[in-house]
Amino acid sequence: MAMSASQTLRTSFLRNPTSSSSLSLSSKNPLAFSLPSRLRRLAAPRLVVVLSAARLDAKPTVLVAEKLGEAGLDLLKEFANVDCSYNLSPEELCTKISLCDALIVRSGTKVSREVFESSGGRLKVVGRAGVGIDNVDLGAATEFGCLVVNAPTANTVAAAEHGIALLTAMARNVAQADASVKAGKWLRNKYVGVSLVGKTLAVMGFGKVGSEVARRAKGLGMHVIAHDPYAPADRARAIGVELVSFDEALATADFITLHMPLTAATNKVLNDETFAKMKKGVRIVNVARGGVIDEDALVRALDSGIVAQAALDVFTVEPPPQGNKLVLHERVTATPHLGASTMEAQEGVAIEIAEAVVGALKGELAATAVNAPMVPAEVLAELKPYVELAEKLGRLAVQLVAGGSGVKNVKVSYASARAPDDLDTRLLRAMITKGLIEPISSVFVNLVNADFTAKQRGLRITEERTILDGSPENPLDSIQVQIANVESKFASAISDSGEIKVEGRVKDGVPHLTRVGSFEVDVSLEGSIILCRQVDQPGMIGLVGSILGEENVNVSFMSVGRIAPRKQAVMAIGVDDTPSKQSLKRIGDVPAIEEFVFLKL
Repeated sequence: MAMSASQTLRTSFLRNPTSSSSLSLSSKNPLAFSLPSRLRRLAAPRLVVVLSAARLDAKPTVLVAEKLGEAGLDLLKEFANVDCSYNLSPEELCTKISLCDALIVRSGTKVSREVFESSGGRLKVVGRAGVGIDNVDLGAATEFGCLVVNAPTANTVAAAEHGIALLTAMARNVAQADASVKAGKWLRNKYVGVSLVGKTLAVMGFGKVGSEVARRAKGLGMHVIAHDPYAPADRARAIGVELVSFDEALATADFITLHMPLTAATNKVLNDETFAKMKKGVRIVNVARGGVIDEDALVRALDSGIVAQAALDVFTVEPPPQGNKLVLHERVTATPHLGASTMEAQEGVAIEIAEAVVGALKGELAATAVNAPMVPAEVLAELKPYVELAEKLGRLAVQLVAGGSGVKNVKVSYASARAPDDLDTRLLRAMITKGLIEPISSVFVNLVNADFTAKQRGLRITEERTILDGSPENPLDSIQVQIANVESKFASAISDSGEIKVEGRVKDGVPHLTRVGSFEVDVSLEGSIILCRQVDQPGMIGLVGSILGEENVNVSFMSVGRIAPRKQAVMAIGVDDTPSKQSLKRIGDVPAIEEFVFLKL
């Protein structure tokens, strides 16, 4: 008989690294990953060492390759030998790195695979003094057992203040008027501005920086709305902000300020199509990432009058090329990526990254780690397809949430014939968290920071295990992810009990989606998926397949789950390519199709 036991998500392994159910930390093996008892009996020797503590007979050496605030350097010097060598060539860095236990960089130093190879295994930590880690080869870092940490919080106030500075300067034409006066002109009538009081500001991305901008804008007398699928509604209400859908934010805002990460989902999210949905005369501020705006489309929107003004601190290519039309546009205020450029923020970043690097060298788990620690080969080999399944179920589930709904409560159910002590679900839970958060966040989620990241975003994950009869040869029979108290953009994904529900299994080593809401399906989780709710009638599979085939979109898998013959059914279609908007519209226009959604994996 099957038995269930609920287990609430905890961060005990971050707080109490010596507990038996946590990562094993010691001076010899500070990031060891314990094997389940069944595998412990089989595995000899164990592969456990990921991040060794510095040599016990000497201080570790930290190479600081770019300028760091004195407060951070002082912290480092208390624990380690510090080598400040700036403006190193790639060859010089590779030569020095074999003598170093840690490396601290900003954005100007490329930490490539060659750097890790040249370290000879001695490099244990790379610290990025800032948020973005595009200049660090994360794959190589993990492969060589090197932890990568960043400093994501110290810039928050500085970035928010710069956003407000651009907002007010844009509204009152400060930069243009200043240039005019310095050119010997006095054009008071030309530079008449607009008031902020009573205007609607849409904050796109209600994280740390976005919420601080909202607080300040409220103080300026603005009506503030926000869009962020992860923002808790109670936190927004506490500062007088209304959470709305993406389209509603675009349609109602007088000013739009961007605070979203650059991900596949947000790349050029402001484009010709979204500009067309905005109120004529809207004003836009961007202190987030340049790539979230299609810059050519913004020029067209400025020329047509859809966008009255823009104030930009970030650009797709930095510095922008000479003659850049957007930078030179008369109604654009531009600054050279100054969001974090205050004396206080620079010192804060220095302290934050120094503390993270020192903690990692001591063998402590870093909440700001951005790459996954190595785990035993035996565990990875066995769980590999289930790890992939877990992440993809998380990605599917969060994409089914309608805009404006805050994701707070997630339940994960594992069905397995194994005893609880022979199935460590931390890695699976981390990958589900990764799938839920990464598509709309700049945070890199892994085993080290998954619980911390979820808690930080108000995301409560509970786990439930159903113990099955039968052979424990396979670690899992199925994984189910449910998101409670949200609306869905695909109503059929809502189960009878009212939650978004997706379930999957591994078949022949390949993750499969086996349930959506109350409908059973069977589709390989490769490429992307189209879900259609339809009237069950002959010819539907062929009709949809023909629409996709006309555009040369290859269908990899197709499955139909139905309530009863000639009643409602859900068709799940796996596709190797991304269909055009026209093809998706044609599918939606089929009379028998009641709703559909396209989901990227």
